[in-house]
Parts: sequence; structure tokens; C-alpha cells
Amino acid sequence: MPNPATDREKAQASIAENRKAHHDYHLLETFEAGIALLGTEVKAIRERRVNLRDSFARVEDGEIFLYNVNISSYSHRGYADHEPLRRRKLLLHRQEIRKLIGKTVERGMTLVPVRLYFKNGRVKVAVSLAKGKKEYDKRETVKRRETDRETRAAIKARR
Repeated sequence: MPNPATDREKAQASIAENRKAHHDYHLLETFEAGIALLGTEVKAIRERRVNLRDSFARVEDGEIFLYNVNISSYSHRGYADHEPLRRRKLLLHRQEIRKLIGKTVERGMTLVPVRLYFKNGRVKVAVSLAKGKKEYDKRETVKRRETDRETRAAIKARR
């Protein structure tokens, strides 16, 4: 009998991740949102023909839209096709949208898509409320990562 935990994990496996977001931003809070997609876009996503780099979300007229998400054309398309870089509407609860509007307008934070994945057969995107890192913050993060790696290596060498 298959293990339900592993089946669930497979169903939520990441399709695409935005690793650059972790480098460029302090990610504060993450929200799960659905995306309004066309059929050929979903098929292209299943083929992993999607790129989240340089993508962002913006609030417009009480709705949230995703920009610069590159979903390449589906390989077996016929006449039906989609525009790879079109803006896509995010599907969130009204209270979540209000919360995001308040934080992005007041505090000057940004909405950054962190990862794209399937959940129960539907495409979901994890959108994080983020604050931009300064150059010295990025250097500090790299320095901290290197010292952690060196201490782990030293502990391992003593054993």
C-alpha cells in the first residue's frame, strides 16, 4: 500500500523556485495563492517550462497581479497559444488582499513569488511579503553562511 505522506509530498513538489528572491530580499510572511491560467499555460507548467526569476506581484484596484512570470509555450500546442510574459491574476481571500494592500502601500514592501507548485491538481504560488536587502546585508548573509560551513567542517574533522 502506498504511503499517503509521500504521495502528498509528491503532489506538492515544487515546479519552479525563485532562489534569487532569497538573496535579494528579507522574506517576512508567505501567502499561498491560486493563479488564473489558460489551459496551454497549465500544460506548459506541467512540463516545467516556467521561470520565476525577476517576477513580482502588484496590487491594482483591489486585485493582485503577477508580472514577469515566463511560462514558455506548450510543446504540443496547435492553434491555441498564450503570451509567455502576460500578467496573471492571483486568487486570494479578500482579507488577505486587504492585509497585503496595507503592508505594501504603508511600509513600502514588495510582493515576490517564491515558488510555484501543484496542490490537489491546481497550480499554486507562494507569494512572500518582502523587504529589499541592501548590498551590505547580502555580504553579511554570505559571510554568515561561510562561517557556519567552516564550523561544521571543523567539528566534523575533530570526530
